[in-house]
Amino acid sequence: MITALFRTVILYLLLIVGLRLTGKRQIGELEPIELVLAMLLSDLSSVPMQDFAIPLINGVIPIVTLLSLSTLLSYGSLRSVRLRRLMCGEPALIISEGQILQSAMRHNRLTLDELLEELRSQGITDPRTVRHAVLETSGKLSVLLYSQYQPATPEQLGLSVEDDADLPTVVINDGRVLEDQLRRCGLDDAWLKKQLQNSRAADPSEIFLLSVDSSGAVICLPKEDNT
Repeated sequence: MITALFRTVILYLLLIVGLRLTGKRQIGELEPIELVLAMLLSDLSSVPMQDFAIPLINGVIPIVTLLSLSTLLSYGSLRSVRLRRLMCGEPALIISEGQILQSAMRHNRLTLDELLEELRSQGITDPRTVRHAVLETSGKLSVLLYSQYQPATPEQLGLSVEDDADLPTVVINDGRVLEDQLRRCGLDDAWLKKQLQNSRAADPSEIFLLSVDSSGAVICLPKEDNT
């Protein structure tokens, strides 16, 4: 029992480190080499977890080898355009000037249903409104609409607007005060206490989210069981 726990923890931590090295991607955004790596790692790790007759090192060595090879190929892809095209492929133009390129769809084995589904997911129902649509190497469809079908911007309308976009800093996360974030914003415990009083909260543990941006705008959401 202890042996099984020990082996599982080691392999699990090793896989976590390995997947962190591949970057922050969702499954649908993985490049081919990254997807193959994830599939092989899952198979390699499951065998030594279940078969205690196999030495743990025999499971660790293939995993480390694959991670090293993946890192080497990633570095090579950054340095060589030819290698990157070989390993990851190239983006493919699927729609050009409102016309669906059927030959490109057949080459990439993209069905009409899949294309229409991708367009609908981006709020597009008429392919003729699309100037360019590119099938990326990750399988995602990037779409550029004709100008007349794009949402108008203040610049296009000749309006002068104040740039108020800001990134809030989280101070309380699910009842936990992030002291370093609080100090980074130049705030203190007195400010935090005032915000709690304004929200009628006796303690930070009653707050689900408290954030503040550089303009001083505060977002405070109490926990549902305290409302």
